[in-house]
Amino acid sequence: MPKEEPKRTCIGCRVSLEKSKLLRFVLAPDGTVVPDLMNKLPGRGAYTCMNASCISKACERNQFSRAFKSQVPASDPKELQAWVIRSMEERIASYLALANKAGKVISGSDLVADMLRRNTPVKKLILLAADISEDIGNKLRALADLHGVEHATLFTKDYFGELLGKGLRSVVAVQSDGFVNTMNTEIDRYRNFLRGEGCTYE
Repeated sequence: MPKEEPKRTCIGCRVSLEKSKLLRFVLAPDGTVVPDLMNKLPGRGAYTCMNASCISKACERNQFSRAFKSQVPASDPKELQAWVIRSMEERIASYLALANKAGKVISGSDLVADMLRRNTPVKKLILLAADISEDIGNKLRALADLHGVEHATLFTKDYFGELLGKGLRSVVAVQSDGFVNTMNTEIDRYRNFLRGEGCTYE
């Protein structure tokens, strides 16, 4: 039988979930609360749902001090939520950079459109810049939907170019089961956090 994943309780809503479904926080040496998305930082951990509202509840009710059993300086929930969002974006960006280094990325609207039309059996993920032109974006999304390819809108043309070491890029495609599966998981967490999903508490 597979080993059961340990559970932890959200300090915001008190729901108990598997660790992988929660956000972990630790205390930095200066006593500030730090998000630990990879669950690797040393020290005692405190957990919230993958949800901005649970972070707000934890801050407002001084739950971090209780969880860490010490007086923790008050955390601004908006700043902590923004920190989590930045960390999530950095993780997605790092996987894209790794996929590019491995030769699993193509970029540019024409090349990505041609790749979609060829409809090869390799698993794919299309990433469109938030500032892509509406016309090009709609065409690429329709083409991806036609061939059952997942797509997401995030980052900017300038940031995509920076990550790939090129000029402005309005769309990139990742072609690799391993990278696509991992990036889809990270993007789903990111989307859920932005939408306020990821909490079963009513």
